[in-house]
Amino acid sequence: MEMEKLSLVVPCYNEEQTIPLFFTAVEKIRAALTNITIEYIFVNDGSKDHTLAVLREMAQQYPDSIKYLSFSRNFGKEAALYAGMEYSTGDYVAVMDVDLQDPPDLLPQMLHLIRHEAYDCIGTRRISRKGEPLFRSFLAKEFYRIMNRISAVEFVDGARDYRLMTRQMVEAVLSMTEVNRFSKGMFSWVGFDTKYLEYENKERVAGKSSWSIWSLFKYSLDAIVDFSDIPLAIASFVGLTSFIMAIFFMIAIIIRTVLFDDPTAGWPSLVTIILAIGGLQLFCLGIVGKYLGKTYLETKKRPIYILKETDKKNKK
Repeated sequence: MEMEKLSLVVPCYNEEQTIPLFFTAVEKIRAALTNITIEYIFVNDGSKDHTLAVLREMAQQYPDSIKYLSFSRNFGKEAALYAGMEYSTGDYVAVMDVDLQDPPDLLPQMLHLIRHEAYDCIGTRRISRKGEPLFRSFLAKEFYRIMNRISAVEFVDGARDYRLMTRQMVEAVLSMTEVNRFSKGMFSWVGFDTKYLEYENKERVAGKSSWSIWSLFKYSLDAIVDFSDIPLAIASFVGLTSFIMAIFFMIAIIIRTVLFDDPTAGWPSLVTIILAIGGLQLFCLGIVGKYLGKTYLETKKRPIYILKETDKKNKK
């Protein structure tokens, strides 16, 4: 069999402790990856620690296999994934987290399935969230449930970014050049035959996650806006419902005044109605504003990321 190349795209943000551990873990299973060479592409996403220094040292120590990209600032994981895929040269591309929550020992099975069962992508999903806070797990499950109800794109509960793709699928994902990115949705949107492997949740080998509940909440809102227009329909429905209710209340007040000579008096009811309608209007404007803001950002045509430094062999 002809020798092929596997590119491992690994975003890094303040991961100086985990990078050597990740490299060692992958190298342990290298022998199981038959007839293939490995290309590591580490993407330093504006780290504040010594991540870049570690990557420089490793690139010098292993010049044939390790490449790195370093952003001018923190652009986010989505931008890091895009940059890594853009600079990858492998026949197959895997995107992985450096903290070893994505087990490297699944790679041989993933490669076998793509090679021999004609899949375009082998994804992974966690069947448990052991070690994760209960509230965070609850929010994650609700997110997937809601997304599958309001979006035409399938969102697999527990799915990770960790997946192995053919070059054809990677090029399809790269053709989507929007700045507002949600990779899980994009991987599903482009289609292609995908199979998911299940595994138990793994905890980080070192360091702390940079994802807080608030950042995950904002990330989920971006996903909803990127892959569903249902919130706009909800805003229209809320506005129409408020208008109909106001008509009924107005008719009720007129009937009460004419037939029973009982005019409605008092500021409390009036103020309550004004506040309720005003609140609904602001809520609907907020939904519309979110979509408008996303559109505004896309019209600027700003780059997804800005590269500050890379190894010499990886320059375009």
